Amino acid sequence: MSTLDNIRNFAIIAHIDHGKSTIADRIIHKCGGLTEREMKDQVLDSMDIERERGITIKAQTVKLNYKAKDGKEYILNIIDTPGHVDFSYEVSRSLYACEGSILIVDSTQGVEAQTLANVYQALDINHEIIPVLNKIDLPASDLNRTKKQIEDVIGIDTSNAVPCSGKTGEGIEDILESIVSTLPPPKGETKEQLKCLLVDSWYDSYLGVIILVRVIDGTLKKNMKIKMMSTDQEHIIEKVGVFTPKARDIDELKSGEIGFIITGIKNLSDTKVGDTICDAQNPLKKGLPGFKPSKPVVFCGLFPVDSSEYQKLKDGLAKLQLNDSSFSYEAESSSALGLGFRCGFLGLLHLEIITERLEREFDINLLTTTPGVVYKVHLNNGKIQDLQNPSNLPDPTLIKFIEEPWIKATIITPDQYLGSIMKLCQNKRGIQKNLNYSGNRAVLNYEIPLNEVVFDFNDRLKSMTSGYASFDYEIMGHQEGELVKLGILVNSEPVDALAMMVHKDFAQSIGRDVCEKLKDLIPRHNFMIPVQ
Repeated sequence: MSTLDNIRNFAIIAHIDHGKSTIADRIIHKCGGLTEREMKDQVLDSMDIERERGITIKAQTVKLNYKAKDGKEYILNIIDTPGHVDFSYEVSRSLYACEGSILIVDSTQGVEAQTLANVYQALDINHEIIPVLNKIDLPASDLNRTKKQIEDVIGIDTSNAVPCSGKTGEGIEDILESIVSTLPPPKGETKEQLKCLLVDSWYDSYLGVIILVRVIDGTLKKNMKIKMMSTDQEHIIEKVGVFTPKARDIDELKSGEIGFIITGIKNLSDTKVGDTICDAQNPLKKGLPGFKPSKPVVFCGLFPVDSSEYQKLKDGLAKLQLNDSSFSYEAESSSALGLGFRCGFLGLLHLEIITERLEREFDINLLTTTPGVVYKVHLNNGKIQDLQNPSNLPDPTLIKFIEEPWIKATIITPDQYLGSIMKLCQNKRGIQKNLNYSGNRAVLNYEIPLNEVVFDFNDRLKSMTSGYASFDYEIMGHQEGELVKLGILVNSEPVDALAMMVHKDFAQSIGRDVCEKLKDLIPRHNFMIPVQ
């Protein structure tokens, strides 16, 4: 029987492609979670697209038993988190469910932007952090340089950093020993009122919605009536279980443990990540802190190339939303592109993943319009209107001013590219806030309008630095801007799908660039650029 002292809950955090899913595989194998025959690469990445691109999109969890060198038996609960900024809220909830983190840094690449973003979230909630230097089997590995970067840029002591190789398995036992000796056990009272954190949820076509929970206080049992605090809905628990990593049914989850419950919920939007679950018979007065419903940040239009595939696209979006309630869609019609949908996403990677899954899983050829952001239009009558589609901009005489979302951007780059990156940020209306050096790498902090970043910023950053720079951002709120609607007329007819919101100083140059590209694509047509 498990006591709190022998449980260790920890998250694995890292930049994309630094090897966290591979190290999770090695830990699962070492603890006997799966046999040699059952093992496969990236066992916690369930989607093909996650495996191919080497990214984690959904947080995954696994419960393992580990016998330490001192003879004690421990229960390890791992949460393998996404590394990309688009899923940062999911990362924050996963971290809140743990007491410590393993920070994996590629010893050939060093500290990168998403390493910083995720580790700062962990430090904010007082996590104990174990630095792990991965890929020591590669000739380019430099342990001393990587340790110095971690100390200079993040400020964590690396005297107990664990060198390892996810590929060869070297150092995995040292990581496990560090986990049981360094990370603190969970706090909580089994006899207290039930208090659980909803870490994640996904849809299963046989079981309905599966809910991943961390029990903070109390005990979660089968046939118990629970209440979701954000929606005030009550449900009866049909199943309680843990992933080992295969799903295994158990009778109850106690304080400090992580597992899943099934309540017969059919709609994913009823289970909000970060929500508090309590006992319906003995409800809590106040939920856990930090809960916020996820809101789409980037919008674009999706239209089928062949109009006969409209129904296929509609069905595909409905099926994808069963497993991902964080993106939204509504029907939209365009005089030029026909029937389609206006979709909202958490960010550019999220947009890319959804469109790729639609094309791949439902065999649809898609046209996507230029990605845009949500503007707040302040009208003369005192009302504020959220603008997702530039073609819906009210008459300029009714508008008092327009606000646009801004971001705090962190860029880490080798110093030889610094000048060209600063010029790119200035051209994108960026305001420099900070510049630090660690060895031959520079850490830049900028405030930039999100609208300037969603289109081609990341691609240009990667191409001008040969892929060596890394970029991460967080939304900081809306600010007033001198924005105008740029429309495109084709043969004197407005094409609503080509309309975009731009800063008035850039309207002429952007309009000319768009028209030049359109002339190459569609010769023998007249193009005009009205600015509103």
